Amino acid sequence: MTVKASPNLSRTRQAVFGDLPDVLAEIYRDDVNMAVWRRSVGAKLIAEVQALSQEKGISSHRTIISVANTPNVKEALPHLAAYPHLQKDIGFLVDMFGCLFELNMIGLRIATPTRAMCPRFHVDRIPCRLITTYLGTGTDWLPHQSVNRSKLGAGNSGLSDEESGLYPSGNDIETLLPGDVALLKGELWEGNEGAGMVHRSPSMNLDEHRLLLSFDFHSPANP
Repeated sequence: MTVKASPNLSRTRQAVFGDLPDVLAEIYRDDVNMAVWRRSVGAKLIAEVQALSQEKGISSHRTIISVANTPNVKEALPHLAAYPHLQKDIGFLVDMFGCLFELNMIGLRIATPTRAMCPRFHVDRIPCRLITTYLGTGTDWLPHQSVNRSKLGAGNSGLSDEESGLYPSGNDIETLLPGDVALLKGELWEGNEGAGMVHRSPSMNLDEHRLLLSFDFHSPANP
């Protein structure tokens, strides 16, 4: 496991990487705002996600999954019946996410975007989100020490992220790899206010295919 360390600043945060899923528990550290399991994806799963990414009519699908019914991912995602390895992997990640955060319900989104869904750098007003890109370019992110947070949102004064001074240079932008399973702390994680992970969707080529999966906490009061 490696840690990308930040300078000794107040409210400093780090991104932690590891080759085993145990690294995801590092998200509970106060000085961590992203934990990444750097895994490889098997050939059969890759073949399935490549086929799914080229299907028409599945640009984005959202559902709520009960963690108690993890074996019933097939019922929750019937449109993936032809992709058993993908269904099995999603079930595994649902179980892992639910156990890690002791959740009863998970909000799931699976998408095959044809353009950047969130092209501007931003933070999420949620406790934590799981993101994995099965196919295509992974999520872009900025190290905590490289961000001028006053330039997020309306603070950009109508300028692009590149022009606003949000980050020093394009060399500061990092990108997750296909297969990476990342937990990103948001602004609503207790004690993480003002330090949510800054990220964006990557730009895409016209002929590029992506397959993205994300999980959020879900409750009737916070759908």
